[in-house]
Amino acid sequence: MSIIRDLEKRSGGACEICTATESLGIYAVPPNGDDDLNKSIHACATCIEQIGDAAKIDPNHWRCLNDSMWSEVSAVKVVAYRMLTKMTAEGWPQDLLDMIYLDEEELAWAKSADYVDPNEEVVIHRDSNGAVLSAGDSVVLIKDLNVKGANFIAKRGEAVRNITLVHDNAEHIEGKVSGQRIVILTQYVKKTN
Repeated sequence: MSIIRDLEKRSGGACEICTATESLGIYAVPPNGDDDLNKSIHACATCIEQIGDAAKIDPNHWRCLNDSMWSEVSAVKVVAYRMLTKMTAEGWPQDLLDMIYLDEEELAWAKSADYVDPNEEVVIHRDSNGAVLSAGDSVVLIKDLNVKGANFIAKRGEAVRNITLVHDNAEHIEGKVSGQRIVILTQYVKKTN
């Protein structure tokens, strides 16, 4: 059987991201997705175009990720993670990123150093010691921080798990402290994992 027939069978003849049934094709999830059923998805032309060109992303189209991120297909979850990460500035994608589950292998694939969006400038986040930070890392605060607008102080030594990166600013990360999501300057954190 050819890969397209296998994908049609797996997807039930619908886009594995948004469930559209028109203009379907193969999207090989980078890196090394070519000719591999497990590293490809059956996707509509709209999804494929927006995955490939960050300037054309319509955040409302991607609200479908609320359902498709729970797929049992690893390639679909990797695409969902990457698209949600690209759109964190919209607000709602961050809530989904906090809920999405990828096993270690899937997460490594989603964050693969080999995958770089050609339309996106690479911003590298570093902690106070110069260690490179990645989304999902855990950090420890190295000084007390007065959290503006929240009326509390984030204490030195407090752990912040599962951080997210602010993609357009290398000096900012986000994380939950005392149950509230806050922006933290990278100069005040130390990577723990």
